[in-house]
Amino acid sequence: MYVVTGATGQLGRLVVEGLLAAVPASEVAVAVRSAGKAADLAERGVDVRVVDYDRPESLAGAFAAGDRVLLISGSEVGRRIPQHRAVVEAAKAAGVALLAYTSIPGAATFRLADEHKATEELILASGLPYAFLRNGWYTENYLGDAAGTVERGVVLGSAGDGRVATAPRQDYADAAVAVLLREDGPNRVYELSGDAAWSLPELAAELAQASGKPVAHRNVTPAEHLDVLVGAGLPQGFAEALVDVDAGIARGELAGTPGDLARLIGRPTVPLAESVRVALGA
Repeated sequence: MYVVTGATGQLGRLVVEGLLAAVPASEVAVAVRSAGKAADLAERGVDVRVVDYDRPESLAGAFAAGDRVLLISGSEVGRRIPQHRAVVEAAKAAGVALLAYTSIPGAATFRLADEHKATEELILASGLPYAFLRNGWYTENYLGDAAGTVERGVVLGSAGDGRVATAPRQDYADAAVAVLLREDGPNRVYELSGDAAWSLPELAAELAQASGKPVAHRNVTPAEHLDVLVGAGLPQGFAEALVDVDAGIARGELAGTPGDLARLIGRPTVPLAESVRVALGA
């Protein structure tokens, strides 16, 4: 069986759809907290297994010997290490054939990387066959409110001219499906990113070109950036994490373009300009 955890999230949904396009539904299972959110998958023949990362005992029947499992990193920053440990221990007890994990680029030193690196260490210590999908940033991270950004006319950040090699979430999902399906051996590390790195000034230029409206880049200090994010309603801790990521981008930690993502999906990654046009409906 191919088992996807966190399958009702944005990435998980795309991975499940990719699997269902490649194998019968009877070979796909999902491990989710809410059976209701996965009801549509159950209707299509997917095996829905209800689990709670905070209750390790609920994971006892989540996996079986020979399963190829994708552990999509949890969304609760600060709680992910014990949650992921519960999944790793359950996978080891079951004797899964592969545990793939959506991690973070190896070059990242900002705080958000800490839990991912700790999870990789847990998986390595387990002795399980593994695949680390070190996902770079999603292009959607910057285009979730593309129309609003155009309306305001400003792309704001504290990364300076630092570059980030993003790709759309679908590209990363396609890579996860490829890793689950392929039989080229375990214990592999994939550094996944878009084919081209870009800067916030270039993002502003792409938004301006696609919209036909003026959009400028405004670089601010980390302190100013934090004030803007908190003023916009973001929780203090999350805002601090975003500013810390921008510092990492300024150091070049998300700019790598090793090409692993394009090789896994068998095509070029979707370029920024195309993603901008889609986000704006242009």
